[in-house]
Amino acid sequence: RGYVHVVVAVVVALVVAELLLRHCRRRFGGVTGDVFGGLAETAATAVLVVLSLSG
Repeated sequence: RGYVHVVVAVVVALVVAELLLRHCRRRFGGVTGDVFGGLAETAATAVLVVLSLSG
């Protein structure tokens, strides 16, 4: 059961990061190191939120 929560959390993080990446590409016309840093922070936060809610 624990592995299922982790897999769901990772999938949610990937989806959220992909949506943010698409938004940044459209808004800024590309990506920078700041965008990649934001993606990492957003993905990590999404994982933590999903795991805390599934606990």
